[in-house]
Amino acid sequence: MKKILQKIDIPLFIMMLLYSILGLVIILSASSVSAVLRYRVPSSYFFIRQLIFIVASFFVGFLIVLRIPTSKYKLFVPILVVGALAALIGLFFYGMISNNALSWYELGFFNLQPAEFTKSVVILYMAVFYQNSVKKKRTLYYNLIPLAVCGVIFILVAMQPDLGGALIIGGIAFLIFMIVPLGKENQVKLFKIFGIGLIILGVALLYSGADILSSRQLQRLQFKNPCSRYTEDTGYQVCNGFIAIHNGGLFGRGLGNSTQKYMYLPEAHTDFVFPILVEELGAVAGIFVLLGYMYILYRILKIGKEAKGNVRNMILCYGTFAFVLLHLLVNLMGVLALIPLTGVPIPFLTYGGSFTINLILMLFVVQRVAVENKQMKLQREMARL
Repeated sequence: MKKILQKIDIPLFIMMLLYSILGLVIILSASSVSAVLRYRVPSSYFFIRQLIFIVASFFVGFLIVLRIPTSKYKLFVPILVVGALAALIGLFFYGMISNNALSWYELGFFNLQPAEFTKSVVILYMAVFYQNSVKKKRTLYYNLIPLAVCGVIFILVAMQPDLGGALIIGGIAFLIFMIVPLGKENQVKLFKIFGIGLIILGVALLYSGADILSSRQLQRLQFKNPCSRYTEDTGYQVCNGFIAIHNGGLFGRGLGNSTQKYMYLPEAHTDFVFPILVEELGAVAGIFVLLGYMYILYRILKIGKEAKGNVRNMILCYGTFAFVLLHLLVNLMGVLALIPLTGVPIPFLTYGGSFTINLILMLFVVQRVAVENKQMKLQREMARL
C-alpha cells in the first residue's frame, strides 16, 4: 500500500482534502439555522453526517479503490450496470418522494439516490466497453451500444422526474463517446445518424401530443429576471441567492454571518451553498474557489492525457472530468439564472451522501489511473536499460 500511495497525484489529493474541509465548514454554517428551525435537529446535524460520508469515502478509496487495477473493472462492471438499471426501475415501486421527485430509497440512516451512482456506472461501463471495442476494432454500429444503454438510463432518471440528473448523465455519455478514437470516417457517419435521430425524435414528440415536462418543470423554464417573480416559486430562491451574493461584497460578512440562511434560502446547504459561501467569505473567496475547481479539472485532464494508449484509463479520467465540470456549470448557471434551476449539487460544497460518496470514489479512480501511469512509465524506463 505504501508503494501505491507514493504514486498518487499529490496535488489532486491535496485539493480533495482542502475542498472536503471547505465543504464541511460551509455546510456547518449554511445548515445550522435550518437544521434547528426547519428540521428540528441539532445545529451540527448535517455537518456530522457529511463528515461521516467524507470519512467513509476516503476510507473506501484508500483501502479498496486504490488497490484494484483498472484492468479488473471488466469483472464487475456488467453487475454494476444491471444493478443500476434495477435500482432505477425499483424506485417506481419502492422509492421515496422528496421535493416532488421519486429519486431516493429510504434506508433509515441514509437516503440512497441511485441516479448519482449511475453517473459513475456510466463512466466505468463506457471505459471498459470501448477499451475492448477499440482493441478488437469493432464496427461503428457495435460502438453505439453504450449510447443505447445510456439512453435507457437517461429516460429512467428523467421519469422520476430528475431532468438535471438525466441531462448530466446524457452529457457524460455524449462527451465520452466524442473522445473515443473511432476514426474520421466513422465520426462523419455518426453525425449523420445523430442528426437523423434528433429530427425523428423531434417530429415524434411534436405530433405525439404528450406532455414532455410536468407543470412544475415548465415553470422552471421561466428563469430570467428572478427578482421580478420574488413571490413565486420560480423566482424566490434564485433572487435570494442574488441577495446573498450582493450582501457578501468583495470580502464577505464573515464566516457564520450570513442573513440569507435564516430561512430565506430553504436549500442553503444544498443547491444554494455557493451564494452562502460568497455572502460570508466574499466574491474574492468565491473566485479563488472557482480557480481551485479549475485546477482540480486540470489535474484530472493531465492524468488522463498521461494514460497513453490506454483507452480505458483515458475514458475514466475524461469521464470524471465531464462529471465534475457538468455539475459545476449546471449548478452555478442555475444559481446565477443563466439556465433553469435543476437542483444539481456543486462538488464538495453541497450536502448529500450519495453525491459526496460518488464524487470522492471517482476521484480515487482517477488516482488509481495516476498510479498505473507511473507504473507504466517506470516499466518503460526499465525496458530501456
